[in-house]
Amino acid sequence: MKVVVAVDSLKGSLTSLEAGEAVKEGIRRAAPDTVVEVLPLADGGEGTQEALTKGLGGEEIRHQVTGPMGSPVEAVYGIVREKGLAILEMASAAGITLVKREDQDPLHATTFGVGELICDAVKEGCRDFIIGIGGSATSDGGLGMLQALGYEFLDQEGKPVTPDPEGMGRIVSIGQGKAMPELSECHFRVACDVTNPLCGKNGAVYIFGGQKGVPEEEMEQWDARMKRFADLCEAFTGRRSQELPGAGAAGGLGFALLNFLNADLKPGAELVLDTVRLEEHIQDCDLVITGEGRLDAQTVMGKAPIRVARLAKKYGLPVAAVTGAAGTGAEACNEAGIDAFFPILTSVVTLEEAMEQETARYNMALTAEQMMRLIRSCDRQKK
Repeated sequence: MKVVVAVDSLKGSLTSLEAGEAVKEGIRRAAPDTVVEVLPLADGGEGTQEALTKGLGGEEIRHQVTGPMGSPVEAVYGIVREKGLAILEMASAAGITLVKREDQDPLHATTFGVGELICDAVKEGCRDFIIGIGGSATSDGGLGMLQALGYEFLDQEGKPVTPDPEGMGRIVSIGQGKAMPELSECHFRVACDVTNPLCGKNGAVYIFGGQKGVPEEEMEQWDARMKRFADLCEAFTGRRSQELPGAGAAGGLGFALLNFLNADLKPGAELVLDTVRLEEHIQDCDLVITGEGRLDAQTVMGKAPIRVARLAKKYGLPVAAVTGAAGTGAEACNEAGIDAFFPILTSVVTLEEAMEQETARYNMALTAEQMMRLIRSCDRQKK
């Protein structure tokens, strides 16, 4: 029997691979002869870099970059050297969690550090990129990132503008004389679950600007500045990108990636499943096990475990899910492809106790073991 395990992280408790290995341990206790393949699972947000890097046998690189408010931060990205693949989370260099609320200054928040990470990865030999762009602190349209990559954005005096929204409003010309030549060899795949365009009432400023500190009474002005920036960029590149789904993601970073780097934007979970080649792994298996920290009605809205289940059902495979807790509406997961789900808690405990790493690992393994014992018992009775 072959089982493929792809479980999302139990945030604050177990990483995707730790959860998967616990499931494997439980399966092996009940059925030592079972072939178990553990694959990383993530939705493109926090934890995606770690899950994919470890799951693909890569290494993590620490690199000091310019943080969102200009101060140095130590960012981390992954490299899978034999594939020439770099795996980044923009939040590591320009994330909102790097900025204290009292220090928020959206007019000067920049994605410059994201560009510095890309530059470092290029120098390390990477030409294939996976970038998660959730959790940004910025609304600079990707200007900072592009400047770090060598593109020139000049004011009326021919001087470089600052890499932030304030500088964005002073751009009169764009040049690529210093842009990294290796960029033409690079392929960028972007994990993006946001479908907003760059500008307008459904764009980057109006929808996401408030959480980054943009005053509501200034949003029209900010949006007009973003529109002018986008028009200049499109005139320079010859590409129309500002209306594309995802252009407004991460304060317009999606636009910069689309317009200058010809990136492919995909839903995060879909991109992860493509990268780990889940479909290839499950074609000859007998059971697929997925899961996440909390299974509920939101899970069916395209989250990673449901995408796993849908792919498994393409091949008529049974799907089980393990979860830290089953919330309201979890039964909808049964209709969406998960045949049965199993909460792992074994007693009434506090949330803090349930999330202790050793406790979660023990409960995950025990649940998988009992699940597998039932399956083996049914198989024996059939024979």
